[in-house]
Amino acid sequence: MQGRSDDAGPSVRVLRVGEQVRHVLAELLQRGEVHDDVLARHVISVTEVRMSPDLRHATVFIKSLLGADEPAVLQALRQNSAFLQREVARRVRMKYAARLKFLADESFDTASHIDKLLRNPHVAQDLHAQDLDSPADGASA
Repeated sequence: MQGRSDDAGPSVRVLRVGEQVRHVLAELLQRGEVHDDVLARHVISVTEVRMSPDLRHATVFIKSLLGADEPAVLQALRQNSAFLQREVARRVRMKYAARLKFLADESFDTASHIDKLLRNPHVAQDLHAQDLDSPADGASA
C-alpha cells in the first residue's frame, strides 16, 4: 500500500483518468456518435467526471444547454450507457470498462443562488458596513 491517507483526496492518476473519460464523452456527444433523437436535439456539456479509486465506477456530471429537458437528457444517456461505456473503455484503454452513472450538475444552480443572495440589498448593505469597519490595508491594530 502507498502511504496515502483517505482524506488526501483522489490521486493524480484517478484525476487524470477522470479527465480523459470526460474528454471522450464530450467528444462522443459533440460529434453525435450516440444515435439518439433526444441527445441529437440538445447541446450537452460534460462538466466533471469523478472516478472511484479502483477506476471501475465513474460519476458523470452533465448540463444541457440552459438546463433544457435535463430529465429527458439524463434518461437518454442512461439508456445509451452500454455504448458509451464500450467507447470509453476502447478509447481510454482501461483494464476494466468503468461503469458510468449520469447525474445533473447542480453546481451552476448553486452558484447562481449564492450570487443572487449576495446581490440582495440587505446582504449588500451588511457587506458594505463590514468593509467600512475593517482597515483599508488589511493590517489589524
